[in-house]
Amino acid sequence: MIKLIDKQRIIIMHTNERKSQREISRELNVDRKTIRRYLREYEKKKKKLLNNQEGKDNALLIEDICSRPNYNSSLRKKRKLTDEIISKIQFYLAENRQKRATGRSKQARAKIDIYEALLEDGHDIGYTTVCNAVRDIDREQKEAYIRQEYLPGEVAEFDWGQVKLIIAGKLVVFEMSAFTAAKSNYRFADIYYHQKTEAFLDTHVNFFEDVGGIYREIVYDNNRVVVAKFVGKNDKKPTDELLKLSIYYNFKFRFCNVGSPNEKGHVEKSVEFIRRKVFSKRDEFNSYEEARAYLQEELVKLNLRPQTLQNGKSAMDILALERPHLLPKPPRYDAARIAEPRVNKYSCVSVDTCYYSVPDSLVGQFVLAKIYADRIVCYHREVLVAEHKRLYGRNLWQIDIAHFTKTLAKKPGAIASSVALSQMEPKLLHIYRKYYQESEKSFIELIELIKKVGINKVEAAISELEKLNIKEVTTDKIVTICQRVDFPTDNKLIKHDCPIEKASKQTLYLYGQLLNKDKLSLMKVK
Repeated sequence: MIKLIDKQRIIIMHTNERKSQREISRELNVDRKTIRRYLREYEKKKKKLLNNQEGKDNALLIEDICSRPNYNSSLRKKRKLTDEIISKIQFYLAENRQKRATGRSKQARAKIDIYEALLEDGHDIGYTTVCNAVRDIDREQKEAYIRQEYLPGEVAEFDWGQVKLIIAGKLVVFEMSAFTAAKSNYRFADIYYHQKTEAFLDTHVNFFEDVGGIYREIVYDNNRVVVAKFVGKNDKKPTDELLKLSIYYNFKFRFCNVGSPNEKGHVEKSVEFIRRKVFSKRDEFNSYEEARAYLQEELVKLNLRPQTLQNGKSAMDILALERPHLLPKPPRYDAARIAEPRVNKYSCVSVDTCYYSVPDSLVGQFVLAKIYADRIVCYHREVLVAEHKRLYGRNLWQIDIAHFTKTLAKKPGAIASSVALSQMEPKLLHIYRKYYQESEKSFIELIELIKKVGINKVEAAISELEKLNIKEVTTDKIVTICQRVDFPTDNKLIKHDCPIEKASKQTLYLYGQLLNKDKLSLMKVK
């Protein structure tokens, strides 16, 4: 193939120097047929240009005369990429789309797999040729994103995306939920440890609370939390949880076609946009809670940015105008997944490979567990029996020592080496180590008291006993302080305002209570 400079030399040598095609061929070492073709094209186009009196399309003719030499290879027949091979590649790509539509995306063939399958069928073809063919076929099937206009309060879109953060020095992969309001482009997001039902419900409830109303329609991708079953390629059966949420909040839902992100263009880009704008600046945090708080702070800043396509108005400004058009928001939905686990011999229930304690009187029985994104709440016969912070991991234990008073009353020595002791509330652990290390049975009675009056009141009672210089702090004495009526402050006990006299009489009053054996003998822990 000759270059542009060769084309220039051919034309100049022929027109200015009057050299023959044979001479030009000999000097430039170019085939005479090639020289003849370029000279004929030049003369034909030059004549057409001179005869074009109106000047119409002159710019195109000039560009064509001076253009770089090129060969038209579009009509060249492919020697190895035959129609048979193209047909097989199209079959494999269609098979991939069917697998993705039925939840088997991880079994789809990659380009290398298609190439190897063709070799196994006896076809002589290169890997690069197969990759180019797959790219060309995919390009033909892609559709354009069509910008649409939406009514206020009409549509919001939802999707999931992953974000990798360093929490307390450890790399953790989180699932980020993202909502985008189609009219205002208002964005809301949150991060979770998983994409399970409770996270799906929690993020919807938080989104509705955040915008102050309900969008009439929400558009979803084809994930397992919303699609219970695929019926053919385009028909999907929604999950019961999505139906319940839709009934409660009165919104319609719509699913995208498989492999058609252009049908949900706002949120497809929002996941990537939020992840980049928020976590590219900072991705290390001391705790999961700190990361969530940071995300919400950054979202406020993003939603306050002026938008070019919205005449400089921010998403927050447009949402304020859109809010009156939203459906009214009912009371907060109970965003929990329900399970009924059996209490094992350790008086714990298992939820997603983690264990949570319940009262030891329930061993062997079933309890109703409400599983939230951040906590576990257990009921037995409609009575609340336990509530724990949600754990994420494998074989982790969340133990409340107050759930084991019945067992520990029979085996008080088991406290010292129990998991419950290591997970005890710091205030209670301090009391145990300071006053009860050799009096475990009395400590169990104290736990029963704390169930009734709370740890703060017990701490206050111990503080009063220490002020009285009482050497031995016992449960009986703590009970006396907790159960007594507040100090009298009327004229019957204190007639003067002298602080010393007041303090002295209060001290005598307390001693009188503690030394009153009749009262102590009648005092029992309810």
